[in-house]
Parts: sequence; C-alpha cells; structure tokens
Amino acid sequence: MMKALQNLGRALMLPVAVLPAAAILAGLGNWILGFWEGNVIGSFLLNAGTAILGHLGILFAVGVAIGLSKDKHGAAGLSGLVGFLVVSSLMSTDTVSALKGIDVSAVNDAFLQNENVFIGIISGIVSAMMYNRFSDVRLPDALAFFSGKRLAPIMSAAAMAVVAAILFVLWPIIYSWLVTFGTFISDLGAIGAGLYGFLNRLLIPTGLHHALNSVFWFDTIGINDIGKFLAGEGTQGITGRYQAGFFPIMMFGLPAAALAMYHTAKSTRKKQAASLMLAAAVASFFTGVTEPLEFSFMFLAPALYVVHALLTGLSLFIAALFQWTSGFGFSAGFVDYFLSFTNPIANQPYMLILQGLAFAVIYYFLFRFLIVKFNFKTPGRDEGDAEDDDVAVADAEGAATPPKTGGSKSGKNDFSQMAAEIYAGLGGDENVTSVDNCVSRLRLEVKDMDAVDEQRIKATGVPGVNIVGKHSIQVIVGTQVEFVADEIMKIRNV
Repeated sequence: MMKALQNLGRALMLPVAVLPAAAILAGLGNWILGFWEGNVIGSFLLNAGTAILGHLGILFAVGVAIGLSKDKHGAAGLSGLVGFLVVSSLMSTDTVSALKGIDVSAVNDAFLQNENVFIGIISGIVSAMMYNRFSDVRLPDALAFFSGKRLAPIMSAAAMAVVAAILFVLWPIIYSWLVTFGTFISDLGAIGAGLYGFLNRLLIPTGLHHALNSVFWFDTIGINDIGKFLAGEGTQGITGRYQAGFFPIMMFGLPAAALAMYHTAKSTRKKQAASLMLAAAVASFFTGVTEPLEFSFMFLAPALYVVHALLTGLSLFIAALFQWTSGFGFSAGFVDYFLSFTNPIANQPYMLILQGLAFAVIYYFLFRFLIVKFNFKTPGRDEGDAEDDDVAVADAEGAATPPKTGGSKSGKNDFSQMAAEIYAGLGGDENVTSVDNCVSRLRLEVKDMDAVDEQRIKATGVPGVNIVGKHSIQVIVGTQVEFVADEIMKIRNV
C-alpha cells in the first residue's frame, strides 16, 4: 500500500508542478482587483490563474494517468481525459435529473462537485490501469483499427462508466453524512472550529471538503461565514472563526514545512526540491493556494499529511478560542489578509501574525524531526533507496556525462549512444520488460539478472548501478536521466 501511495505521489508531481504559477497569477489578479475593482489587468491575471485552478480535476486525471502508465505515452493521458469526462458528465446535475426524472433544483448538492480532484485522481488511476493492461492487445482483423493504444481510451471510458454508477449511489450518501456532521460540530464553538479545520484538510484528497465548506462558509444552515464577513455583518469575534485559523497555516506553517522538506532533501536532489518548494511556498503565502505544497507530500508521506491536518485544526481552535478573526474572498493568503484589515467585522487580525510565527516554528521543527526520524519520502527523498546517499556521482550535480565521440554532433546524439549502450548492457528487448525513470535514475525490470552486463553499463560513464530485487535494477544517471530514458524508449521494440 505504501509503495502504491508513493507511486501515486510521484505521478502527481507532473500536475502539481503547474499549480504554483497558476496560484501566483490568480493571487496577483485578486490583489489588483482588491484595490481597483473592474481593472482589466487584474481580471486578465485572475482568469489566467483560475483557468487552471478551476479545472484541477482534468489536470490531475491526465497527469496521474501519464505518471502511472508503463511508458508515459500520451495515449495514457488521453485515456485519463476520456475517463474524467465520462464520470464527470454522468455525475452532472443535468444527467442525474434526467436519470432520476426529477427537476435539476431537486438534485442532491453532492453532484454540484462532480469535477473535483478526487474524481480526477480516480480517473487517472483507473485509466492508467486500463492503458497498462490493454495498450498492447491485438484485436481480430475486423477490429484491428481499435487495437493497442487506441483501445486504452475505449476501455477507460467503459471502466469509468462503472465507477460513475458506484459513485452515483455512494457520493450523495457520503456528502449528506458530512453535512449532518458539520451541522453537529457547528454547535461546539472553538472546539467545533478546530474539528472543522482538521477535517477540512483531511478531506482535501477526496474533494469532499466542499461538503463541510458548504456548511460553515456558505448559507447551507445559516452560518454563511464568508458571506457575512465580506458584507461586514455578523458578530465581531465570532463571524470569521471558520476562516481565521487558516491564515497562520497558509502564510506561515506550510511555507515553513516547505523549508523543512528542502533541508531534509538528499544532497543530490536539493536543487530539484528547492525549485518546487520555493514556488509552492510563495503560492501558499501570497495567495493561500496550498495544493502545490500539500499534494507534493500528501501521498508520498500520508502520515505527515495527517499531522498537517491536526495542526490546521489546532490553529483554527486557537484563533476561535481567542476570537481573533479575519476572512477571505479568495483564500487565506497575504492578499486577503491585507485586505481584511479594512473590514469592520475583523477582530484583532494582527494576532494571527504572532500565531503564524509560532506555527512556523512548530511546522519546521516537527516536520524536520518526523521526516528524518521516520524517513518519510518527501520531495527530494522519494526517489531511490537508502543506498542513494552512498552512490558516488560523476560531478557536483550527480549527473553522468554522456560519452563524446567523433561522430557525435549534439547532446541528443550523445544521450542516444549512452542509451543504446545501457540498453544493450541490460540485455536488450529479450531481457528488459519495463523502463521507467525518476529524478536521477533509470528504474528497470528485467527477466534475468544474470543477463545484465554491469561493466558495460558502467563504461558509459554512469555513476552507479543498483540491483534492488530479483528482477529490478536501477541505473543512476543523474539529472539528465529523462533524456536517456526517452532515447531508450525510442530503441525498444515492444
């Protein structure tokens, strides 16, 4: 199970890498509009960012399908898209009303959230499974056109229709349970705010946090925390309690967690970790968009994510207990925090800064301790095995240098030659059954390890070869591994 979650976590890095830029665009646009309502530039930037942030389900469906597919082929991404379109369409309010023979307004509110990240991830996983199973299938001559990779999207559509039928029954039940539970905890005061914060983060991977949000943030049962705060109505010190505690987490806690993950990354991967962590931390602090950070470790280290959810609950509890309130129109980042100071319903919002600084310290040292203590596979630590730190690298980047030959005129040709030699050393088509890569190494499956010529592989200049199982072998290449993997895929005859 842990290996499956870590594989999913690695697959999520593809769509997650897109999110920080989108979050910053949306945050800048929202900031400009906060000062100049109707400003064209602000609207342009906001819509550019939300074009991505508003379609996370599709982004994750395609990214996960490609990331979990056996050869990272574009057809797998198409399968993910097809699967997502099928399930989201079958779970739309129009379709549900037609199938049940009821008015659209009578459809359960659960179906209003039919294009969330959870649906996208499920679509990606199922579609990758369909692609890996059916992309090499040959149909009878009469149906030969639909063989191979063309068959994968078809099978994904069929499989997701079955998933939609299951969700058609389960989704509204789960949703209604959460709404009922949310109504109950709303009567618990500060403790209820803490429970809400914990469950809000815990349910992020499923998309069901929207059920809780509808109870506390909107007018489902009359709380309408966001609406009342933005309107400057309600009770000072009370209205905003289901928003305020997020500011210390998004502006301080998660960026501190990003710093801890960077500091605990392996030395050969710090640059890769830094690029993701810096962008994600800026997005979290400035805009309050936390998906780039949370999805970077949510599946790689699920226990760490539970800790994050607990700390979020604690933050909301503290803010509600002391009645420090603030609110947001977009998310709990600096932009909304700054704008909330002019809101008459805000109560001692400056105290959230002090609380945030305290949570930054807690997040940093707790995350750093837990990552090292339990060897959590956070970004920069998730690829490879414990032996990674002991593997000698060819240069400061940990990258192998492609061999230079008289006939080589480009880096691409150099990588082609390296790939050909490595593949031959592995035993070629007769022996290699699977090719994949991570940040710094080739991950390969072979039929017979005795057929592998390690010396021939090492002669290409790679820093090392690591046998990790009876049929599993890794070739440490370095930061240019993707180019070598691409060249190997070109010469494979499968």
